Amino acid sequence: MKMLLLFFLFLLAGQLLPAQKTGKYQLVWADEFEKDGKPDSSKWDYEEGLVRNEELQWYQRENARCENGLLVIEARREQKPNPLYEQNSKDWRKSRSVIGYTSSCMITKDKYSWRYGRFEMKARIDISSGLWPAWWTLGIEKPWPENGEIDIMEYYRDKLLANILCSGKNNTNEWHTASRSVEAMGGKKWSSEFHIWKMDWTKDSIAIYMDDLLLNKVIVDSVVNKDGFGFNPFRQPHYMLLDLAIGGQNGGTPANTSFPRRFEVDYIRIYQQKE
Repeated sequence: MKMLLLFFLFLLAGQLLPAQKTGKYQLVWADEFEKDGKPDSSKWDYEEGLVRNEELQWYQRENARCENGLLVIEARREQKPNPLYEQNSKDWRKSRSVIGYTSSCMITKDKYSWRYGRFEMKARIDISSGLWPAWWTLGIEKPWPENGEIDIMEYYRDKLLANILCSGKNNTNEWHTASRSVEAMGGKKWSSEFHIWKMDWTKDSIAIYMDDLLLNKVIVDSVVNKDGFGFNPFRQPHYMLLDLAIGGQNGGTPANTSFPRRFEVDYIRIYQQKE
């Protein structure tokens, strides 16, 4: 049924999703996750290992699968030896001899990237303690944070966040952040339901919504890097990341959370205006 709907969306996207005053949106990329098994390798790659933020999980592709029309990213509590381990190392990636959790981070880097457009995801997130699901983008040029980051959906410790990051003055990170309490929105009842996250990114502004509720909006000219080179990371293509992290600098403790836990995605669709 969703494949039939997708077909009509390809034909009618410009009419179904009105654009700005000039041009119309057309569907340029989508994944409906209809086929059971491994996610589409023509669209997705994976991060591997211990990657960022001192998080607890080892990222591996085995924790992502499609079933019953959904993408499932599964966080598991399981022990495995850390192949990076070095005794007495002060590097967080090397200091632990045993890895206690696994999960997946799916990326479109080197496969697909986009400059401007409407990004939309229908998903259900788990708000259990210690979980840190996210759907976000990074620019294709320059190292982080000079490449720019957009967190369309990020959750940890009762906060639903919408963030835009550029490089600030004096080697700082300049965050433009908005957050809402999930408990205030309904807590576990809210998290048991699917919601739609959307970003409208144009040459003028970046606006992030959840269920048509505006969470955050910035003017693109205001998020130029402040390192003296004048590069604006939001006038370049970005690729997507989709992950379920655990613990780390922001995620909180998963000690009292039972596993496995799931981040479930019904679809991701990207529209762009006709030139």
